[in-house]
Amino acid sequence: MPEEGVRTVTGAFSAEAASYVEQIEPKVVLIDGRRLAELMVDFEVGISTARTFHVKRVDSDYFDEADEA
Repeated sequence: MPEEGVRTVTGAFSAEAASYVEQIEPKVVLIDGRRLAELMVDFEVGISTARTFHVKRVDSDYFDEADEA
């Protein structure tokens, strides 16, 4: 059974490293610092919400329906 691997760094991988893993078997997934942060936020791992910001907009459908009544 083929093995898979994940290599995570907080920085960035060199172009040579990225090119190398495209050519080898078994495949290796490279996760750089930016992608690691994205995954942590997406799956809420090791983070907590500090503040929530609500964006409001006018609901024009509400006013259109009120005019018809």
